[in-house]
Amino acid sequence: MAETKKVAFYTLGCKLNFAETSTIGRSFVNNGYQKVDFAEVADIYVINTCSVTENADKECKKIVKNALTTSPNAFIAIVGCYAQLKPEDIAKIDGVDLVLGATEKFNIDHYINDLSKKTLTEIHSCEVEDANFFVDSYSIGDRTRAFLKVQDGCDYNCSYCTIPLARGISRSDKMENVLKNASEIAKQGVKEIVLTGVNIGDYGKGENGNKKHEHTFLELVKELDKIQHIERIRISSIEPNLLKDETIDFVSTSQRFVPHFHIPLQSGSDKILKLMRRRYLSDLYVNRINKIKQTMPHCCIGVDVIVGFPGETDEDFLETYHFLNKLDISYLHVFTYSERANTEAIEIKEVVPKNIRHKRNKMLRVLSAKKQHAFYESNLNTLQKVIFEAENKNGFMYGFTANYIKVKTAYNVSLINKITSVTLSHFDSEGSMCCTFIEHKQNKQQLV
Repeated sequence: MAETKKVAFYTLGCKLNFAETSTIGRSFVNNGYQKVDFAEVADIYVINTCSVTENADKECKKIVKNALTTSPNAFIAIVGCYAQLKPEDIAKIDGVDLVLGATEKFNIDHYINDLSKKTLTEIHSCEVEDANFFVDSYSIGDRTRAFLKVQDGCDYNCSYCTIPLARGISRSDKMENVLKNASEIAKQGVKEIVLTGVNIGDYGKGENGNKKHEHTFLELVKELDKIQHIERIRISSIEPNLLKDETIDFVSTSQRFVPHFHIPLQSGSDKILKLMRRRYLSDLYVNRINKIKQTMPHCCIGVDVIVGFPGETDEDFLETYHFLNKLDISYLHVFTYSERANTEAIEIKEVVPKNIRHKRNKMLRVLSAKKQHAFYESNLNTLQKVIFEAENKNGFMYGFTANYIKVKTAYNVSLINKITSVTLSHFDSEGSMCCTFIEHKQNKQQLV
């Protein structure tokens, strides 16, 4: 009997990448492979890359080196966004055997005839114009939450972004297929689904290959809300100009959609927003935040911001800082601008020195910590429901409330993937982690 081959995966980047990696992983398992942790010895290592990462090349080299240190004769396949954008660069990395682009990654088994090391790296990368069809994906078994892909690609040509070059045009899964996948996830006992995509507010475009919208994002949300046996559905990043009042109103009364939005801003300066070619100005963003907070005062709101964009003066940055400081938001994801080939932004002459970019990043990360602490504090002594994750971190486990407050308690295997009622009682010594008082039927247990 032939020995079962082992495959391991490493994912860089966004929730969408995790959904796709998980789907690729299931295809290997269905073909007789055993899936193992990336730190274990394997016959093949698949690395799913990201084009947003500033040091994508360095990260890729490091991960390949780690894999080959563990298993020197392993077959190395690099897939994903960076593989689509820079296949020749990846092919130069010592030990890489196969590079697959945007569409080829889903047919990886077609490109593996044997697992012997290659003298020359094989590259299979389509023209991005050919990435015009939808491949459905979802993650399951890797985490307590499942990431469900509903949309791919983007028709927004922001001046700094390479994602349209890596993933192609905006396109959507069929409504009936999204609902089928959500039902399959529910049958696996998963309590929470996170909707993912490149630009999920654009859902409906490209459905069935039709360039027009067959459905709207709100219609998708309403149908998903009817799925049985899913406790929570969380919307990942959604553009402010595509987050409509009707969607906010529906989420506020929904049985399953949680009070949590992540809304990219990128800059609080209208001048910089125009240079970025964003499709809104700061007034619209304020309107979105105010609408959410008027409808759901307890809602968690996350924000993406880019610092150091070309042309961003000290005054422009301070405008962004004060804009964010005044907004009733809960946390920031702060990105330092980095140059990307084949983007309009790289042609802008007023380059911000890297030391200034990093200084501005640090200032906004400090502001983010203050915003998060204030949001957590506003929820102290409230009754919440938490779904705890399975990971044991030094004797503790963590979970999230519906409005995305991270909760810590002593590790207890019986709490994994259970809806647990808690009172948010205090912060721990880390200062930002909210702790809980769990209510049991028989007794009450104080948690550290």
